[in-house]
Amino acid sequence: MKKIYANATEALDGVLSDGMMIAAGGFGLCGIPELLLEAIKESGAQDLTFASNNAGVDDFGIGILLQTKQVKKMISSYVGENAEFMRQYLAGELELEFNPQGTLAERMRAGGAGIPGFYTKTGVGTVIAEGKEHKDFNGETYIMEEGIFADLAIVKAWKADDTGNLIFRKTARNFNVPAATCGKVCIAEVEEIVPRGSLDPDQIHLPGIYVNRIFQGDHEKRIEQRTTRKKEEA
Repeated sequence: MKKIYANATEALDGVLSDGMMIAAGGFGLCGIPELLLEAIKESGAQDLTFASNNAGVDDFGIGILLQTKQVKKMISSYVGENAEFMRQYLAGELELEFNPQGTLAERMRAGGAGIPGFYTKTGVGTVIAEGKEHKDFNGETYIMEEGIFADLAIVKAWKADDTGNLIFRKTARNFNVPAATCGKVCIAEVEEIVPRGSLDPDQIHLPGIYVNRIFQGDHEKRIEQRTTRKKEEA
């Protein structure tokens, strides 16, 4: 089965449609599938739901899809860097399902493992718990959260071989693995595709069985919040 594609547009061909739920990997702007997000924007797909740690910034990441109003709903744990997100949400133009960060990661992981729901103490007694099933275990109250089963997963990796085995680099590993596993189809953009057998099996973060399509691309690697010292303090 063919796994290597020429670019993001080709990799999305035949799997992208209006109304999809898409799980997107990355943490802040680190390790986000920026090329796939750009290709989704260019496709014109509408009414999309994104499960993602973040909503990007105004002109990068998922933020570019918010600008074109292609996103109907966000399932996120942090959206604080995106002014357009805030405007759309406060204006009632965008649905938002807030999740504690660990809960969001576990919802993705659960979906990838075929687990439809689980109980957690996180969020008990807060607005997060409203409308959710409560259950007591050993005298403690828990709420039930549902696993995320996405139509499509998009992730970014550092290295891949032609079978789709992936290695993520440092912080870019956050959310990419659980996001990849919970999609019916997983597409990975990578910095480098290496020959089969050249990856140390003990260093592979995501086995190729989870990955349907890969392509190699050039990435901007934008910094979300640049913090530097003055020259005389360095």
